[in-house]
Amino acid sequence: MKPPRRPASALRYAAAGIVAGLMCFPAVAQAPAPAGVPNFWNVERRVERPDASQLPTTVRFLTTDDYPPFNFATPDGALMGFNVDLARAVCAELSVTCTIQPVAFDTLLDGLDQNKGDAVIAGLASTPSMRQRVDFTERYLGTPARFVGRRGLALQSPTPEQVADKKVAVVAGTAHEAYLRAFFNEAGIRPYPDAAAAREALRKGDVDLLFGDGIGLALWLNGTSSQGCCGFVGGPFTESRFFGDGLAVAVKPGNDQLRRAIDYALQRIWEKGVYADLYLRWFPVGFY
Repeated sequence: MKPPRRPASALRYAAAGIVAGLMCFPAVAQAPAPAGVPNFWNVERRVERPDASQLPTTVRFLTTDDYPPFNFATPDGALMGFNVDLARAVCAELSVTCTIQPVAFDTLLDGLDQNKGDAVIAGLASTPSMRQRVDFTERYLGTPARFVGRRGLALQSPTPEQVADKKVAVVAGTAHEAYLRAFFNEAGIRPYPDAAAAREALRKGDVDLLFGDGIGLALWLNGTSSQGCCGFVGGPFTESRFFGDGLAVAVKPGNDQLRRAIDYALQRIWEKGVYADLYLRWFPVGFY
């Protein structure tokens, strides 16, 4: 069984110019995390520190090198990205050596099965079907939906009432379209065949708003193809029934020691402000 392909609305089609801009964006230390940086950890819940003697001296992460800005190879072959930096931060928190090996996306889970790696950090969604194959840590990133509007749009909060008289672009057949039809059915919903067409309709002013994957939209807004036309309107929509449970680290079924250790490290990374640093570096136009 191969892992499902990541949706086209994610960052797979991010332009090289976007990646270049993200690579040179300075990290910004903030404690506590500034507004807009997501938090998936209950800081009141104390996660037990793992017994170092029970952990491997080296944690072998598997990822891919074609999913910017999460994990990608630079022209000189260096592996970079949000997932890469997060994996290294986990290893630093656990005081273990870290290796990060890029493989083809379709072979990630096979790599775990064949003991070629201990954990996968590559934009895997913690879906029910995937949980039948691997165990997941707590999520480290969500996949929210967002509204985007043209600059100057007089709309502060995209409620069903406020959007009722607006034309809204969306990619046909997606969870985003289903959500609009369930909760914003009075709006002028305009389905488009793909994300590029929906974005272009908004840029040209054929529609008032676009509703879609917040991660992909954040990169589009930060890149050159949007031509500075637009910005986020309102906050994120995070209903897991429509938009999933988010991204998490995968480990072999039953490897509870490593799973709990990574959960501990992720929470400590958040508490120390390291997570906010990485988020702001790789997502200067945040999607929360």
